[in-house]
Amino acid sequence: MIRSVGRFTYPTAFVIAAAFLCAVAILAGPAASKADDEASRIDQRIKAFHSKLGITEAQEEQWNKLAQVMRENATTMHALIQARKAKGAMNAVDDLKSYSETLDAQAAGWKNFTPPFEELYASMSDEQKKNADTIFTKVTTRKTRKKK
Repeated sequence: MIRSVGRFTYPTAFVIAAAFLCAVAILAGPAASKADDEASRIDQRIKAFHSKLGITEAQEEQWNKLAQVMRENATTMHALIQARKAKGAMNAVDDLKSYSETLDAQAAGWKNFTPPFEELYASMSDEQKKNADTIFTKVTTRKTRKKK
């Protein structure tokens, strides 16, 4: 015996629900894929940074705090960039406001990054500190040069 739900039988309702879920998955696929790609790219950068700094087992707890801040900063920046792209063509005033929001978020990100990095840096060997000094001099110099 086949039961019905409203005008549909259970098997028909199931097929319609499955088709709906597939459509949602297909439509959400590109967005989910882009988010996954972004998260993967961030994780790759974090792993590379971990390797370059030579993080030891004893430093993992401090490193994990820093990595979390890096992920949060990346998520914030990604959202702002996507919002900026979604706005499309903007007039000069809206463009300046949007750019200012992005710069403010970037500055806040560095401020959030500094305390956990400072804690990690304090635990580093002299060799690790020298390496970190070189890495961050390159990062901050490159960012400063881009703005000129």
